Amino acid sequence: MNATDLTRIVTKLRDKKLTIAFAESVTGGMLISEFVKAKGASDVLLGSIVTYAEEVKQKVLGVKKQTLKLYTAESQQVTNEMVLGLYKLLNAEMCVAVTGLSGQGASETSEKPVGTVFFSIYCKSRVEEFRQEFAQENGDIRKQAAEFIFEKIETTIDRHFERE
Repeated sequence: MNATDLTRIVTKLRDKKLTIAFAESVTGGMLISEFVKAKGASDVLLGSIVTYAEEVKQKVLGVKKQTLKLYTAESQQVTNEMVLGLYKLLNAEMCVAVTGLSGQGASETSEKPVGTVFFSIYCKSRVEEFRQEFAQENGDIRKQAAEFIFEKIETTIDRHFERE
């Protein structure tokens, strides 16, 4: 997404008097790095927490050790706990958390291949779950994931706040 598209998202958030925060793993800070390119980002952005290691997910966001053990760090269950932990920490009206597999050596399986990204959006007291697979041959998985997440953020704003 370019700065103009991101500014459109920021404007929608600002017009609805909403704040946003990110908890990033696989994207490694890319979401906030891109988001701050938007004009007016400081009006709506509370912050971003990069929790790459499992221990940090546990200590900072309250992800349960049992959840990590049962489902792996790259799972929807962990992403859901990350987004709820982020909400408890920063209390943004919209919280976004992301985990996934951008390369070999993590928890990939035939059902969860490299390129699988999980993210959750907390908005209006509920969590929406997303799972998307990105192909390495189409470019950087992290970049593809960031673009996709920004699109989903915008559609979530439109869907939940269209009448306000």
